[in-house]
Amino acid sequence: MTSTACFHCGLPVPAGSRHSVTINGAERPMCCPGCEAVAGAIVAGGLDNFYRFRDSRSERPETESRDGQWAAYDLEEVQRQFVQQGKDGLKVAGLLVGGITCAACVWLIEKHLGKLDGVKKVSVNASTQRARIAFDPERIRPGRLFAELSSIGYRPAPATAANSEQLIQREQRAALRRLGVAGLGTMQVMMFAIALYFGASSGIDSELQRYLRWVSLLVATPVVLYAARPFFSAALRSLRGGSLSMDVPVSLAIGLAYGASLYATVFNTGEVYFESISMFTFFLLLGRTVEMRARHRAGLASGGLAQLLPLTANRLDGNGVDSVPVAALVAGDPILLRPGDTVAADGEVIEGASGVDESLLSGESALQQKTPGSRVYAGSVNGDSTLTVRVSAAGESTRLSAIERLVERAQLEKPQQVALADRVAGWFVGLVLLAALGAFAVWWQLDPSRAFWVALSVLVVTCPCALSLATPAALASATLRLQQLGLLVAGGQMLETLPRLTRAVFDKTGTLTRGEPRILQVESLRDGADQQRILDLAAALESRTNHPLARAFRAWSGNLNARDVQVHTGRGLEGVVDGEHYRLGRADFAGSPAPAVPESEGQWLLLADSSGPLAWIALGDQLRPSAARAVPELESAGLRVELLSGDQSGEVQRLAAAAGIRHWHAGASPEQKLEHIRQLQRDGERVLMVGDGLNDVPVLSGADASVAMISAADLAQSRADAILLSGDLGVLAQAVALARRCRTIVRQNLAWALGYNALALPLAACGLVPPWAAAIGMSVSSLVVVLNALRLSRHDTDTPLSRRERGRGRGQAEGATSTTLSPNPSPGGRGELR
Repeated sequence: MTSTACFHCGLPVPAGSRHSVTINGAERPMCCPGCEAVAGAIVAGGLDNFYRFRDSRSERPETESRDGQWAAYDLEEVQRQFVQQGKDGLKVAGLLVGGITCAACVWLIEKHLGKLDGVKKVSVNASTQRARIAFDPERIRPGRLFAELSSIGYRPAPATAANSEQLIQREQRAALRRLGVAGLGTMQVMMFAIALYFGASSGIDSELQRYLRWVSLLVATPVVLYAARPFFSAALRSLRGGSLSMDVPVSLAIGLAYGASLYATVFNTGEVYFESISMFTFFLLLGRTVEMRARHRAGLASGGLAQLLPLTANRLDGNGVDSVPVAALVAGDPILLRPGDTVAADGEVIEGASGVDESLLSGESALQQKTPGSRVYAGSVNGDSTLTVRVSAAGESTRLSAIERLVERAQLEKPQQVALADRVAGWFVGLVLLAALGAFAVWWQLDPSRAFWVALSVLVVTCPCALSLATPAALASATLRLQQLGLLVAGGQMLETLPRLTRAVFDKTGTLTRGEPRILQVESLRDGADQQRILDLAAALESRTNHPLARAFRAWSGNLNARDVQVHTGRGLEGVVDGEHYRLGRADFAGSPAPAVPESEGQWLLLADSSGPLAWIALGDQLRPSAARAVPELESAGLRVELLSGDQSGEVQRLAAAAGIRHWHAGASPEQKLEHIRQLQRDGERVLMVGDGLNDVPVLSGADASVAMISAADLAQSRADAILLSGDLGVLAQAVALARRCRTIVRQNLAWALGYNALALPLAACGLVPPWAAAIGMSVSSLVVVLNALRLSRHDTDTPLSRRERGRGRGQAEGATSTTLSPNPSPGGRGELR
C-alpha cells in the first residue's frame, strides 16, 4: 500500500493527517502544518497558478518560522510573479497594501520598512495602494516584508492584476457597508433626537427621556464601533509610528463625543450628542467613499495594462491548435491570431497579413499593416485576417509589461511638491490639536457647556485632508491625460519640470527623422570595388544591430556573414567578413587617415578594410511630418529649439532647415553632447532632451527633463522621464501646456485648502459651526480639490498652431505621422552616431 504524497513538497503524508488545502478547485493533501500554511498563503495571495506551472516539488518549509504564514513568498517560483531583478544585485518587490487611507499611512509604511536591515528603498502610492520595495536578497526575504506590514496593521499581497482587482472590490464593498450602517444609524438616531429636543421644551417625562437616550446609544454604538473603525485604526497606526495623521483629530472627535454622551446616558446627567456623532461619521465616510472611488478609477485607468491581455492563447503544435494559459507561453512558441483576437505576447509574424490595432501602445488609431517579418506586441488587437506569430517575449518580458512598470515607477516616485504637502499636513495636524485645546480652554471660561463641542468642531473642520490631496490629485489627472495623448510619464518630477523649461534639444536619427533610412548613393574609393560587394559587406556588419540606420541594409542582409562584430557607441562598428577586418561608421573612426566627407546630400558612412578606405555610402531619412509643426509650437510656448547630432555631414543642416530649427550642432560625440547640455544649464537654461539611442543615454540622464522615443533602446527608455508612445512630436508642446495648466490647478487647490482652513477655523472657534456641519465642510473641501484636479483629465491641450493645422486638414498630417512600433535596439546597438 503506497502512501499519499504531499501536494506541496512531495514527501509522504502521515497516516491520519488532516492537513489539506483547496487548490484549483480540488482538495490537496499536505504532510504537515508548515506545508499547509505555505500552500494556504499561496492560494490566499491569488497565486494558484504556481502549482500549475511549477517544474518540480517545492521544499518543505520550516514549521518553527516566526513568519510561517508568509514563508510561501520566500519561494523563488512564487517570487517570479511579483519580484523583479533590480540594479546592483538588488531585487524589487511589488506589493499591494490594503488599509491605506491617507498620506500618513504612506509615511508610516515607508518609515517602518525603511528601517529594516536589507531594505534599500520603499515607495508607496496611496491612490493605487501599491508599494515598490528595493531590497538585498542576501539580507532580507520577501516573507519578512509581508510580516512587517501585517504587524503594523496593513494587509499585504503580491501586486498581481487579480489581487489588485480583488483589493479594490473588497475595499468598495467594505466602504459601502460602513456607509450603509452610518446612514441607517444617522436616520434612526435623528428621529430620537427630534423627540428629545422637542420633549425638552414641552416637559418630556424623565423616564421616557432616559429611554430615548438609551435607544440612541444602542443605535449609535454600531456607527462608532463599526462604521468609524477605519478612523481609529489609522489613527492608532500613525501614533505607533510617531506621526500625526489626519485621522487623529477625527478619531479624537468621535471618541470624545461618544464617551461624553455615554457618560451622560449612564449617569443621566448632561447632554447627549449621538445624532451629531452619527451624522459626522456618515458625512465623513461619504466624502471618503467618493474620494476612494475617484482614486480607484484613476488607478485603473493609468495602470493595470496587463489586465487587458487574454487569459488564454491559441498555441500551434503537431496536433493542431491548443488553447493554453498565457502564463504558459515561452519564447519560440507559434501562436494563432484570429480576427479580433488580442495579442497575448510579443512576437514576429511568420505567416499571414493583417491590420493590427496598436493604439494601446502607440496612441495611433490607424491599423498597422503586418506581414511576415513584422513585429506584433502584447495588448494590440488583430484586425481582419488570421496571423501566425512566433513568440519572442511573454509575461513580464513584453513591451506592455515594461510600459506598466514605467507607469508604476512614475506613480510611486514622490515629487517634491507632494512630499512637501505631506510634511506640511503632518505639522498642520499638530497645530489643529493645539488650536482645539486652546478653543476648549477659552470656552471653558466663557461657557463650560459648549467648550467640548466647540473644540470638537475645531478638530473636524480644520482636518487637512484637502491640503494633502491638493497636489497628488492634480498630478495623477495630468499624468493620465498625457498617457491618453501618447506620452507616458515615467519620472515623478516630469510634470514639475515641464513648466519651467527654456530649451528643447533634439537628436536626429529616429527622433526628428522617421528612423527609416534608405541608401541614396554608393561612391567607391578603390578601383575595381563592386557596389554589390560593398553593400553586402555593410549589411553583414549592420545585421548584428538594431540601430535605425541598419534598416537601410536589410535588402542585402544574409548574402555575407560577419563575426567578432564590435560596436563603438557614437562612432561605428567593426567585424570580420571572409577573413578580412572591416570598419563602418564615421570617417575619423573607419579611415586612417580620415578622408574628407563628400559634400553631396545625405548622411555619409565610410567602409574601410585593413588596407584603408573602401567606399562611401550615403543614407537619407525622412523628416517626421510632425517635426515641422512641433518646432514652432515649442517656440510659441517659450522654448528655444536646437538640433544636436553626431552626424558630421550636411544632412544635419538640411534637416534642421526643413524642420525650421535655426540652431544646430553636428559631429557631437556622446561626451560633447553631455558637455553641451551642462553648459546650457550653467548658463541658467532648463533643458528638455529628446532622443532614442544608446549614445543619448548620458544627455537623457543629465537633462532637466528627457523624452525617449518608443523605438529607443531599453537603456535610453530607463533613463528618460517620459516615453513618446506615438511618433507625433507635437505632443511635446501639448505636454508643456498641460503641465503649466497642472501647476495652475495645484496652486488653486492649495489656495482653496489653505483659504478654507483659514476661514473655517475662526468660525468653529467662535462656536458658529456645529460638529455635523464641520464634517460636511471637511468632506466638501476634499471633494472640491479632487473634482478640480479631475478637470485636467479632460483638458484640451491643443495649441493655437495645432488647431490651425487641424483646420487645414489635420487628418492628412496625422496620417503621415503614424508609425509602427519597431523592435528595441539591442544592448549592442548604436545611438545616433552618425
